[in-house]
Amino acid sequence: MSIERPKQAVLAQLAEVSKAMAHANRLELLELVAQGERSLDALAAAAGMPVGNAAQHLHKLRRAGLLTTRRDGKRVLFSLSDDSVMDCLMALRRLAERNVGEIQLVMDAYFRQRDSLEPLSRDEVMRRVRDGSVTLLDVRPEEEFAMGHLPTALNMPLERLIERLGELPRDQGIVAYCRGPYCVFSFEAVAILRARGFKALRLEDGYPEWKAVGLPVEGLAAAPG
Repeated sequence: MSIERPKQAVLAQLAEVSKAMAHANRLELLELVAQGERSLDALAAAAGMPVGNAAQHLHKLRRAGLLTTRRDGKRVLFSLSDDSVMDCLMALRRLAERNVGEIQLVMDAYFRQRDSLEPLSRDEVMRRVRDGSVTLLDVRPEEEFAMGHLPTALNMPLERLIERLGELPRDQGIVAYCRGPYCVFSFEAVAILRARGFKALRLEDGYPEWKAVGLPVEGLAAAPG
């Protein structure tokens, strides 16, 4: 196969991948798929999208090589093509946070108002887990927790957190995490915990980022739905 302008051919394909990611709904779907393998119906429900719209977005992501699929009976299950997809999403986030003023405005107006304390880094959380000084709290839905979670983490979905506070220790810190750095679940969880006297902090990002850098995880079962 002869290609007269190989550089342009490669750049054209890079542009197609960039185009596939250039939609807020598709970025959200990638974040949801990063929690673990799941079906079209489950992804549409988690994203609050009509199934038809979700199917179109997922098709474009799959054509760009960002997603893979497999059949499980009548269902088609979606997963990230490999860990480089998460690498790309994390790099995009870092780039945008440093250079896009509108993102800083949203961070200041919403996220930092709810939690002005610095979140804990992955390395610091891992150190505290090893010395037993913190309890990890996963506030994602139960089906996402079942697909994979941080070692020793307790799962208390945000909507059930208040009724289950008695299960949390008061003699050590609580570190909450959820789907990723912009997921509001952990921000809301930390606010609830602090208002009730717990020493609570957030992980700097979420389960997918933790897994993508090769830190230990537990679970990793296929999700229902």
